[in-house]
Amino acid sequence: MLAVGRYVVKLGSNIVARDDGSLREDVLRHICGEIAERHRAGDDVVVVTSGAIARGIGVMGLDGRPGAIADLQAASAVGQGKLYRAYDELLRAQGVTSAQVLLTFFDLSERGHYLNARRTLVRLLDWRVVPVVNENDTTATEEITFGDNDFLAAQVAILVGAARLVLLTNQDGLHERDPRADASAPLVREVTDVAELAGFQIGQSPSTLGSGGMRSKVVAAEMATAAGIPTTICSGLRHGVLARALAGEPEGTGFAPQAQRYSSFELWLKYAKPAHGTLVVDAGAARALREGGASLLPVGVVEVQGGFGPGDAVEVSDGTSVIGKGISSYSAADLRRVIGKKSEEVRRLLPRAADETVHRDYFVLA
Repeated sequence: MLAVGRYVVKLGSNIVARDDGSLREDVLRHICGEIAERHRAGDDVVVVTSGAIARGIGVMGLDGRPGAIADLQAASAVGQGKLYRAYDELLRAQGVTSAQVLLTFFDLSERGHYLNARRTLVRLLDWRVVPVVNENDTTATEEITFGDNDFLAAQVAILVGAARLVLLTNQDGLHERDPRADASAPLVREVTDVAELAGFQIGQSPSTLGSGGMRSKVVAAEMATAAGIPTTICSGLRHGVLARALAGEPEGTGFAPQAQRYSSFELWLKYAKPAHGTLVVDAGAARALREGGASLLPVGVVEVQGGFGPGDAVEVSDGTSVIGKGISSYSAADLRRVIGKKSEEVRRLLPRAADETVHRDYFVLA
C-alpha cells in the first residue's frame, strides 16, 4: 500500500474543456476517480483547476477566447459555478466531500491573507474535505492571464506543505522543442536543475482556451521545488498517469527538489509578493547583500525607482542585474531624501525612520 501523503493536482483548461468550451466529462470523471482513490487511502488531496472561463465560453457559445478583460470576467462568472458543480458531483459520487475555494493574487501577495488562506486549506484537509481551488477571475484582472493557474498551484502546494505537485496538461510532459511544431522532439524525463533547460525551446503559446503554456509550468515547478516539493508535468488525458505520478513513479517530466531551500516567508516574498519599485545600490552594498547576509542601509542606495510605501516589496539591483527582493522600511519619497546618507544624518532628517532600508530578515536573493 502507498504511504499516506499530501498532494496538489492541477488541471489546465485544456484538460477540463474542449476547444469549444464543453467539459471533458470522461477525463474529469477518471481524474476525480483517481483522486477519490487516494483520498480513501488516507491521502490529503487539493485540486487546483482552470477552466471557468473556458466553461463560460462554451455555455455562452462564444467564438473563441475573448480579448477584453470585461468579457473574460463575465465568461468566468458564467462558468465558475458550473465548473465547480461538475467536480462536486463527480467527487460526491465517489463518497468524497469537496469545497470550493476561490483565491486572488491579493490573497497570496498580502502576508495576512496568505496565512489565512493556508489556515483555511489546512482545516479543510483536517476535515477530510477535498478543496477545489480556482482563481476568482470575476473580480481579478492580472490573474486572468496568470499562467493558467500554474503559479497558483505552486503557491497552494507551498501553502499546504505538499509532498508532490502534479501539473496535468494535454502533453506528455516537457519536450526539448515544441512537439506541436516538431513531433520528433525528445521528452525530457527528469530535471534536477532548472538551469539545465536554458538552451531548450520552451513554448509560451497557450492552448485555445488557456492562458498558460509550458513555460509557466516550468516556472511553477521551479517555485515548488525551491520549497522541496517534487513536481511532475504529465498528460491528464491518459488513464493511469495521475495515479503513477502521485505514487512517485516515472511519468512525464519530473522535477527534483532544489538543493537550496527557502523558508515559507522567503518563498512568499520571492514568488508571491509583487515588487513596486527598484533600489539601485553601490558595489559595496551589492557585495554585502550577496555574500554577507547584511541589511541594506540608506547609505548604500544610489537610486530609487518607482513609487512604493513602507511594507511594499522592492527589487534590489546593482544597476546591471537584480540581486534580490525585500520589504522596504521606507516610502519611496522618504528614501529619496536620505539615499547615500549615513545613519546619523538619516536620523536628523527622519527621526522615526528605521536604520535599515531593507532588513536582512526581510530580504531574499534572486
